Amino acid sequence: MVGQNIARTTWKRYTLRCMKPSSPKHDSWLITNCAELVTVAGSAPRRGRNLREIGIIEDGALLVHNGKIAAIGTRRHIEKLPAARRARKLDAGGRVVLPGFVDSHTHLVFPASRAVEYEMRIGGASYEEIGRAGGGIVSSVRLLRKAPAAALESQARGWLDIMAAHGTTTVEAKSGYALNLAGELKILEVQKSLGRKQPLEIVSTFLGAHVPPPEYCDDPATYIEKIARTWLPRIVRAGLAEYCDVFCDRGAFTVDQARMLLTAAKKLGMGLRLHAEQLTNTGGGRLAVELGAASADHLDQVTNQDIRILAASDTVCTLLPGCSFHLGLRDYAPARKFVEAGAVIALATDFNPGTCPTPNMQMILSLACTQMRMTPAEAIAASTMNAAYSLGRHERIGSLETGKDADLAIFDVADHREIPYHFGVNHCCLVMKRGIVLQSRGIV
Repeated sequence: MVGQNIARTTWKRYTLRCMKPSSPKHDSWLITNCAELVTVAGSAPRRGRNLREIGIIEDGALLVHNGKIAAIGTRRHIEKLPAARRARKLDAGGRVVLPGFVDSHTHLVFPASRAVEYEMRIGGASYEEIGRAGGGIVSSVRLLRKAPAAALESQARGWLDIMAAHGTTTVEAKSGYALNLAGELKILEVQKSLGRKQPLEIVSTFLGAHVPPPEYCDDPATYIEKIARTWLPRIVRAGLAEYCDVFCDRGAFTVDQARMLLTAAKKLGMGLRLHAEQLTNTGGGRLAVELGAASADHLDQVTNQDIRILAASDTVCTLLPGCSFHLGLRDYAPARKFVEAGAVIALATDFNPGTCPTPNMQMILSLACTQMRMTPAEAIAASTMNAAYSLGRHERIGSLETGKDADLAIFDVADHREIPYHFGVNHCCLVMKRGIVLQSRGIV
């Protein structure tokens, strides 16, 4: 396989040992004996103090029918329902049940790991120095342009299995590792294929404006114009991407260039997302608000004025603490300031080979709590309901409520706070997507 990822292979073996395939689909389930049924029920998005309101039902239970939640409440109430007697019983064994994680920022399709750069950073090389040495995003571009689609799809599917094993049921996936039309289409087509062939829901985002490609390193404005004029219409006609994203930062694209491309995408009916204020403050967060973007992501270098502007909008502030952790940076996004200002916060992995090679949302919750001082309840709401809101899917996923998709995960703990508390540990022992048990360990 082109760019065989050794790290992925190791994780895959671990997953196969611990997570055995479950029974096939059943029309009805009674999931009962839940120490805490964390519903995150209520209106979306969650802001301020409401971010902590995660709707815990102690000794809870829920009924699932035809992939939807049919009833939810205390075990005493749900088990008395006539439908409960006809459903197949799934005993949670006094564990915690959450909505499935919604990982709303990933770079799922890439050709190989960049472990060499990891070692370079440990030795003191900066992000920019690695790029000048031929590493960084452009190194992934060189490999991806040559990689067969089948190899890329196989590797990405392995990563989706690992994401599911850790409790994720919906994944936003960006292109951006080809930076030419043929390669970007290849990535988007792989993502579309994966959405058909495996159970996790994939929301596809076009990120052709990741960084200027080698062919346009001295003329990024012309590259942006080319994308807007010829690439975007083709992508929209083919139905390959729901959102358009731009990396607006030092070494990538300016605010004016991002505005030009995102305005063109908006006219074509695409939703907007934006990489903003990761390495330096450029005004990208304010641009996201100006254009009505669904999400502004990273936001490590925001000012207090940026925070006030974002908090007064419906643009979701998607925070990605895994990047700062992996890069060894001191600066994390100021989550407490965002919460106190009333901004909408989401959490995601930013899974990618260069700056955050973890597919584990549980680890992201740990980092959010320890490094950004979010409470466990806030982190859960940010990684479920608010993340679903950023993808325009909060009416169907992101919480456990009657009528919503039965997307959930069971964790082998008795208190939701233990999920981030035991950092680096996979507590997930069952994953369900639309009422289908995908993986289980010691329950079904």
